[in-house]
Amino acid sequence: MLESDGDNNVQPDPVSKRHRLYFFALSALWQIGMVILYAVFTDYSAIAQARAPNAKEAGAEVDSIYPLYQDVHVMIFVGFGFLMTFLYKYGFSAVGYNFLISGFVIQWSILVNGFMDGAWDDFEANCEPLITDTGKAVNATRFCIEIGMESLVAADFNAAAVLITFGAVLGKTNPLQMIVVSILEIPFLALNENIGVIDFQAVDMGGSIFVHTFGAYFGLALSWVISNNKSVENSGNPHNKTTKSSDLFSMIGTIFLWLFWPSFNGALAPADQQYRVIINTVLALSACCVTAFAVDNLLRPHHKFDMVSIQNATLAGGVAVGTTSDLVILPWGAILIGIVAGTVSVLGYIKIQPWLEHFGLDDTCGVHNLHGMPGVIAAIGGSIAAAAAGESAYGESIGDVFGARAGENGIDAAAQARFQLAALASTLIISIGGGIVTGLIIKHPFFVYKGVKKGGGQARNYHICNFCHSSDETTFYDDAYYWEVPPSDGNE
Repeated sequence: MLESDGDNNVQPDPVSKRHRLYFFALSALWQIGMVILYAVFTDYSAIAQARAPNAKEAGAEVDSIYPLYQDVHVMIFVGFGFLMTFLYKYGFSAVGYNFLISGFVIQWSILVNGFMDGAWDDFEANCEPLITDTGKAVNATRFCIEIGMESLVAADFNAAAVLITFGAVLGKTNPLQMIVVSILEIPFLALNENIGVIDFQAVDMGGSIFVHTFGAYFGLALSWVISNNKSVENSGNPHNKTTKSSDLFSMIGTIFLWLFWPSFNGALAPADQQYRVIINTVLALSACCVTAFAVDNLLRPHHKFDMVSIQNATLAGGVAVGTTSDLVILPWGAILIGIVAGTVSVLGYIKIQPWLEHFGLDDTCGVHNLHGMPGVIAAIGGSIAAAAAGESAYGESIGDVFGARAGENGIDAAAQARFQLAALASTLIISIGGGIVTGLIIKHPFFVYKGVKKGGGQARNYHICNFCHSSDETTFYDDAYYWEVPPSDGNE
């Protein structure tokens, strides 16, 4: 049993101390594994090779991609991190685990993406051969994962998906569990993206389908599995609340995400499409911001703004326009998408989320409202835009935007629209299925706090694996079980 020391810290039993060391064991072994796997299977991209005279080309790629990559990096480490600090006793964990997950996923996803891409190409030899002084080619027939600027951007996108998942279970998982979630989610994510992009040839420039929708529904399924299916237990936790200062910290994350979202949607877009991405994303975000304030004012009791909506629903336009951000949707279309996203997201926080809690679906950050439903809106919007896409709007560049429509044997607009919806369907199936499987795994006693919880006059032994619980609910939403927390200043 855990006992308080009178301040913000708790004194766990010896079993709990050993359990926390499992994190060191897993993370240390995994990091050693990264060294070995990277040594065997990775290399710099051709442009980054020291032996290749590509300084001019490398400089151009850095100039064009690295500024946008840095914007995305800020979104991942600052935006997402501070957005999750709204829980008044979970700020260390929100920012700290965000940092941990992102650093872990960046390394892991580069490998997984490379192996998944290799599987689709039958692992053809693709390593740049090393030419020795004698003129002999070395490693010319070896499959390897080449790492360049685009690999780093894609790794950040994958980190965003796992952080969205983290938002759904914020406060209810420990660092050991989140490492396991990161390990398992990335292969599901990479598999789904390869199916959607290569097999269905879907277009999703801003990752609304393959990042936001996937991460949200993976997280919702995960949360449903580990939350005991009892909404009362989770919503009634005394630490599941905010303060004025914690909400203000969370708004820092909102502002950073709002400012840099055009870079997220357009980081990998070609220059001509990137121009449209920026315009469409800024207009959608702006319309969404105003709409979220307006709808929140209309629907909240006493017609006062609520920080939950302002922190999150104001960002939904960036998600909802992501799939169509590089398409010719015209400025009024981008604004319309932002209006719809802001309205739906606020309705989600006020009406839909409380209704889902009756079914045991506890969504701490409301990722369904910020990422899930807006991601579905984006997919539907992408299908409509694909169906309406014609040469009158795109000219000869239509094959550059919709790769499947290029050439004489390309598909027509209707087929492209169907492929967009097929990508959404596969995303929902794989993400929900993957979330359920992952939830069942991280509920194993090895990954949870093994103590005795007293409640309702009875003690429940958490050493027994009955898949009816996750961890001891007394550890939820509280930094003190895994962090050294300074003494309270009396304001909490």
